[in-house]
Amino acid sequence: MIILGVDPGTLIAGYGVIERNGNTISLLDVGVIKNGSDVSMPLRLKKIYSTLCSVIDRFHPDEFAIETAFYSKNAQSALKIGQARGVSILASVNHEIPVTEYSPREVKKAVTGKGAASKEQVQYMMMSMLKLKATPKHFDSTDALAIAVCHAFKISAPQSVPPPKNRRAGKNWKSFVKAHPEKILKFTNSK
Repeated sequence: MIILGVDPGTLIAGYGVIERNGNTISLLDVGVIKNGSDVSMPLRLKKIYSTLCSVIDRFHPDEFAIETAFYSKNAQSALKIGQARGVSILASVNHEIPVTEYSPREVKKAVTGKGAASKEQVQYMMMSMLKLKATPKHFDSTDALAIAVCHAFKISAPQSVPPPKNRRAGKNWKSFVKAHPEKILKFTNSK
């Protein structure tokens, strides 16, 4: 299954493409869509839409994950991000790809274990999990990868985990991994 994650923004929008094959997650592509501040909003939105359509045409993702809008004290910023989210979602919907949204807190918790993790912590986890060779220049790209990885975790997670048959068997990670090897995801870098 191929997942496209998007961190929306009108000046810099990040995208990350991963492939989940069983319990293995591999990096396919990561990047940013950059717009100059001197470029009009309609042209920025067009570039975001056309670039994402190009990424979709190249990788044919099965799933699309995007960060939800967050509350901002600056109404103009919230509106601009909403427009970037809109054209990003439109690119996915026009290609008939299901869209799932995750809050920033939910993404951070899924990839770092802490909902209030910093961008640096998220970047470190993405570099470690996906074995990135170089540190991406923009946090937007690793945030987009984190959104895609969060989605991979969510779609692979069981709805409810039955209690262990042997109470002692569920006491630590080592016994859990031994009892449930099918639930362990492995990360590779195929780029």
